[in-house]
Amino acid sequence: MKLSDFDYSLDPSLIAQIPAAQRDRCRLLVLSRETGKIQHRQFYELIEYLEPGDLLILNDTQVFAARLYARKERTGGSLQLLLIRPIENGIWEALISGSYSIGQRILFKDESFGEIVGEKEKGQVYVRFYVGSDFSKWIDRVGKTPLPPYIKRNHTNGQQEEQEENDRLAYQTVYAAVPGSVAAPTAGLHFTQSLLDQIRAKGIEIYTLTLHVGPGTFKSIRVSEIEQHTMEAEPVRIPFSTAMAIQKAKESRKRVVAVGTTAVRALESAALASAGLGAMDGLTDLFIVPGYRFKVIDALITNFHLPRSTLLMLVSALTGREQLLTVYQEAIQERYRFYSFGDAMFIL
Repeated sequence: MKLSDFDYSLDPSLIAQIPAAQRDRCRLLVLSRETGKIQHRQFYELIEYLEPGDLLILNDTQVFAARLYARKERTGGSLQLLLIRPIENGIWEALISGSYSIGQRILFKDESFGEIVGEKEKGQVYVRFYVGSDFSKWIDRVGKTPLPPYIKRNHTNGQQEEQEENDRLAYQTVYAAVPGSVAAPTAGLHFTQSLLDQIRAKGIEIYTLTLHVGPGTFKSIRVSEIEQHTMEAEPVRIPFSTAMAIQKAKESRKRVVAVGTTAVRALESAALASAGLGAMDGLTDLFIVPGYRFKVIDALITNFHLPRSTLLMLVSALTGREQLLTVYQEAIQERYRFYSFGDAMFIL
């Protein structure tokens, strides 16, 4: 399929810059795949569409303060890092913005420093950190929330610290538990603890898995035919308890409802790795496009995604490309808010 098949036009004013004032008070577009019927609701009304015995699967990954601002030791020129994953002995793989050279020493705001010790590819480097303290505490203090580039921040009038504090809370699910992501599983941002409690009280079971979101999930596709694109591998862990609950649900013909595309990719990866679905602790580079036959999930809660993105393609595989683009056009007409801090869809 052509990359251009997954394009659409969006008024920039519909790109959400801040989350809803209350997480579960964003809008919810409910789509029946079978009938094509669309309903416009509020997210807290999601519970009306869930049935006792359904299984709700959450990705409990936690976003860490992966964005770092630095300056070159010799020239004072600015650099920006987005940490991806630890390698060994204080070395991290990172995306880098700005000119750099191997062996270059870079300074951070607290005067700790790092050294660029290698290059994986242009713009993707290995950095050794010399921070003089526990790295997790250091990054939490010095790093910034890795908001996507389409979310703009005006750091004027001394509001940087207040805005960063707000973003750290907003760009994290209420059930985040395992640090490791450079981006939030945004479909989960709409849940409150109260809503989760109400869902459990109705007889819906809730289980978790972990997929640490890396920059590859959002990497631009640079080929004209999407089948030629390769996803970067991301760590996945599906506990035995989650796998067993899903097997039981499938045997009982109960629905498995995935919260977010990351949960979908984790579950479908596990199903492909074994007969049925078992526990998993490894990596996935699964790229789901139209034509894929889903083995685990029956319904999906998701946000509205960027044009030409792998996330849009995954959702298209579930709904059909034409149906999804028709739904997106209605969402645009109804002025839904798009992307990470935007509104949600429930696809039945």
